[in-house]
Amino acid sequence: MTSHFSRPALVCNSQSGSHDEAVLGEITEICRTSGAPLAATFVLPDDEIPDTAELERRGIDLLLVWTGDGTINAAATRAAGWNGAVLPLPGGTLNLLSKELHGDRPVPEILSDALQGNGRRRPVPVIRSDGGDAFITIVAGPATRWAEVRETMRQDGLIEASRSAPDALDEMMNAPGVAVSGHGQAYPAIILTPTAHGIRADGILTEGTADVLRHGLAWLGGDFRDGPSEDIVTGETILLESEAPISLEYDGELGEAKSPASFELGTSAVDFIATA
Repeated sequence: MTSHFSRPALVCNSQSGSHDEAVLGEITEICRTSGAPLAATFVLPDDEIPDTAELERRGIDLLLVWTGDGTINAAATRAAGWNGAVLPLPGGTLNLLSKELHGDRPVPEILSDALQGNGRRRPVPVIRSDGGDAFITIVAGPATRWAEVRETMRQDGLIEASRSAPDALDEMMNAPGVAVSGHGQAYPAIILTPTAHGIRADGILTEGTADVLRHGLAWLGGDFRDGPSEDIVTGETILLESEAPISLEYDGELGEAKSPASFELGTSAVDFIATA
């Protein structure tokens, strides 16, 4: 079998809770049997994520990024302007970008399809802001405090997470909300999603105990976008406002912006492989 790529490289994280030596072995074997053995492996946290110059120096034409959304974001950002392609593989907690490009499928299926040419190579829409780019979502507002609870649960277990959950609940219900400029209502969080037609802004709803519970479960156990929400607007530029600094989550990484904060639709500076 001959691959459409000849020199793939792998980025993975040996300290990730999702890291599995058996899956790593499968990745290596699939590349070998496809006629494209791994030309390099970058194992975080000991190795650095390769940048454009490093990828070009090694002659890499496909970058397999088997990590979470935040590291995939970092890898794609460092590869800006590279003439190869990035293949995100599910190796994190939520794997939102991998699901967007491949569906909810296991690593071996996605990799086999990509190496056999059963995929599409293209840039993807992104959200640009002063704090960086997001390839899948930006969540803005006090409800992002739940992301800290989720990370505590992942690292330290449910008991430790339960101790920080009341503070997250208080932030979501009582801290100053965030609004889209010109659209009035403030929300505990607004979810920004890049699409081919613009940035879609959805406000999360917490109108009763059931809504709050659903949001907590969505943040802790799966996709935070599964909580109840309503569409606000879709546009090329979204301006968010709040009475307080705006807490942000970029593709799983936390940050903060002054109010008002502007977000613009853009296109990734590197190609991705989609197999869905």
